[in-house]
Amino acid sequence: MKFLEEYRDPAAAKKLRRAIQAATTKPWTIMEVCGGQTHTIVKYGLEELLPQGIELLHGPGCPVCVTPLEMIDKAIRIASQPDVIFCSFGDMIRVPGSHRDLSAVKAAGGDVRIVYSPLDSLQIAQEHPDKSVVFFAVGFETTAPANAMAVWQAKRRGLENFSMLVSQVLVPPAMTAILSSPSHRVQGFLAAGHVCAVMGYEEYIPLAQRFNVPIVVTGFEPLDLLEGIYRCICMLEAGRSGVENQYSRVVSRPGNLPARRLIEDVFEVTDRTWRGIGMIPRSGLGLAPSYARFDAERRFDLSDIHVCESPACISGQILQGLKKPRECPAFGRQCTPRTPLGATMVSGEGACAAYYHYSPPSDCLACRLAPGAADGGRTGCKPA
Repeated sequence: MKFLEEYRDPAAAKKLRRAIQAATTKPWTIMEVCGGQTHTIVKYGLEELLPQGIELLHGPGCPVCVTPLEMIDKAIRIASQPDVIFCSFGDMIRVPGSHRDLSAVKAAGGDVRIVYSPLDSLQIAQEHPDKSVVFFAVGFETTAPANAMAVWQAKRRGLENFSMLVSQVLVPPAMTAILSSPSHRVQGFLAAGHVCAVMGYEEYIPLAQRFNVPIVVTGFEPLDLLEGIYRCICMLEAGRSGVENQYSRVVSRPGNLPARRLIEDVFEVTDRTWRGIGMIPRSGLGLAPSYARFDAERRFDLSDIHVCESPACISGQILQGLKKPRECPAFGRQCTPRTPLGATMVSGEGACAAYYHYSPPSDCLACRLAPGAADGGRTGCKPA
């Protein structure tokens, strides 16, 4: 806990809060590009600590949230077939498809298994040569190295009964799409630290220059985010674009070079549809031709699956930072974690889930950052 608590220190948070207040002379809108960051912001009430006029927008930083409904239905189709073992991380099991989810397939007798690594799926494929083992490869650049390693190992071991349903997406093209929209409200970005730990931040530099925006690579603890916000506001106030690295204890400019080389070997950049947003050119990864035989979409007949989103769900507007979850008429009523209309409610990193689970935070800064304060409860302290 020592190394967590030092990034949740109330005295340090108050110092950063005062620095932000001193630096701010204008209203600004800043978007965080990670669902984990969104949960920290909501859980600890960080936006309420900021000066009036500073607004935090929640971007498309949850890979479960942006996995298209069509891809969920494809996963359900595959998992429902006999002689298939369908493997997935746990956060995809309850994401609703058009009519049901993967947990319903499992309840009906389908062999759906939660794994903790794509390499677990390889072990299952080796132990069950008579079965077709499919792994649901979902995520941003963060999960791409392990998913690439699984396919690379499958080819090396000759595991022809293994395949992967790929829904890998890339962050910079999504940021580009948001900034290219005439309705966007983003003036600065907090970039996702774990993505940059893999990919580095060199590709953000031309993006910052093209759109004249500041981008701050930021971590996930309260002090990380407060410092990232402070740096972004300082750049905005100075009229300066570019990229700064708040998360230097983890992120380097070039990133993880061996991981990047593996991704480039196994995957190729492709167009990709984002749930609630639509198709973003060159925003995803698909298996390269030399690994195409491990593509589950090619192995199974899925060409007839075409679906439409629920008109009651405004997750697309939430993912683009145009609206907040509480602005949705269905929020907390028709749409709850038990009866989700969209993935932003069911996902552990979704913005809607964050707003639903965390009650209004305490007025006391020390209470918000204290151990055990994750429930947002009050402790009777005086307001900060």
